Amino acid sequence: MLRMTLASVLALIAGTAMAEDIKVGVSPGEHAEIMEEVAKVAAPKGLNIRVVEFSDYVVPNQALADGDIQANSFQHVPYLDNQMKDRGFDLKVVGTTITTPMGVYSDKIKALADLKDGATVGIPNDPTNGGRALLVLQQLGEIKVSPDAGLKPTILDITENPKKLKFQELDAAQLPRSLADLDAALINTNYAIASGLNPKTDAIAMESADNPYVNVIVVRNGDEDQPWVKTLVDSYHSDDVKKFIEDKYHGTVLTSW
Repeated sequence: MLRMTLASVLALIAGTAMAEDIKVGVSPGEHAEIMEEVAKVAAPKGLNIRVVEFSDYVVPNQALADGDIQANSFQHVPYLDNQMKDRGFDLKVVGTTITTPMGVYSDKIKALADLKDGATVGIPNDPTNGGRALLVLQQLGEIKVSPDAGLKPTILDITENPKKLKFQELDAAQLPRSLADLDAALINTNYAIASGLNPKTDAIAMESADNPYVNVIVVRNGDEDQPWVKTLVDSYHSDDVKKFIEDKYHGTVLTSW
């Protein structure tokens, strides 16, 4: 018969009392997969993480602001800044996570040089990721945009377009499913992976790793000093999670720590 000392019983009770449950919003693909690993690291520390997937980029911040989730992990700072400005969210960055270079994908061509004059290129329809896509195309030598546009150029900011490319703005999650109707599309890595695309073998071109789009963990302003926040960030920045990312994504997802 198993016998427990008073001290062990009290320790068990204390551990149960200290356990905390939170919900963390993520987008499909690597953000969801990585957060599941974070949850495994956090559980022995008394933090039970329920991973909640959202199919687009707008709802996770709204859900966080509304208190439906306690944190989210899916976005980079330029996107967050734009969301807070446009929608009035009062949110706070508490840690960095990963960088996922944006890729150019196509069902019709094998190299960016094969993109024909007048080709139709799909880009995300939100200002920050759409602007990012245009900056990637500039980096790859396909267009030039006005430097005055900063990190959020629009199609109207294109100053040189030698191939007279046409741009179709679509929801970021819809772009992988729209490849058959486009000559090429710039797709965020999480949506590429979630759709079965391999950034390393299927992308015909990739964004440089030297970019300002590091992703972040976000909470409501005022929650940043809650004990569970430190546990969440420390668990994300653990050696176990870093190894998982390196082993699973083979350099297509880069850690920030």
